[in-house]
Amino acid sequence: MKKTLSILILCLSLFSFSQSGNEKLFDTAVQLYNQGKFQESINTYMEIIDNGFHSSSVYFNIGNAYYKLNEVAPSIYYYEKALLLSPKDENIQNNLQFAKNMTIDSIETIPKSAISNLIERTIGVFTSKSWSIFAIILMASFTISFLIYYFSSYKGKKKLYFIVSIISLILAVTSISAAYHQRLNAKKSNPAIIFAEETIIKSEPNNRSNDIFTLHEGTKVNVIEGLGDWNKIRIADGKTGWIPKNDLRLIKDF
Repeated sequence: MKKTLSILILCLSLFSFSQSGNEKLFDTAVQLYNQGKFQESINTYMEIIDNGFHSSSVYFNIGNAYYKLNEVAPSIYYYEKALLLSPKDENIQNNLQFAKNMTIDSIETIPKSAISNLIERTIGVFTSKSWSIFAIILMASFTISFLIYYFSSYKGKKKLYFIVSIISLILAVTSISAAYHQRLNAKKSNPAIIFAEETIIKSEPNNRSNDIFTLHEGTKVNVIEGLGDWNKIRIADGKTGWIPKNDLRLIKDF
């Protein structure tokens, strides 16, 4: 028991030390940024990431520092990573848009119907985890309401609880569908940022194949699959092609 307690205390101490160390590094990085030492600030933030700590504020500040250095791809890359952790943050969204204004490529997004947009916005209000929790609560509500309806001897109450049970069931199924839809989209989504100043997208995963189109640094793509030193990508307008892996960096790498 004493040995277990000692190990627990040691683990807590190491965690506390690690957290305080990261806080000191964060404060140092902020000071360096305020002094105009943007690259030194980035290097200090990277130490926090190397310690295994990931947060939207760290990635956001790295994006700001790269933006000050006029480095398009890294600034967009770290803003996107910050947005991945805090998708509702307006400051990240605004700064990301400023950074995107520096990119060369202008790609039109495939238009969606009004119904599709409405469904996506509705589903996007909560995370898949939240939708799953709602589904569990609503299924419990359905079960309890249906049992009360089934065993109740009062006609007025039976009708009320039957209606409540049906509504709960419909909402539960809707929540399950929303959670499934979000998880499916998350699996399909494998975003990356082009880091090469200019890269030629090929029809096949080799340099001998035909050139399809050209992309430039800072453009966001979605990686569909990988083969050796190549990745197959899709851009916002639906076009697909193959790109050398070294010409881009995956956003979801943590």
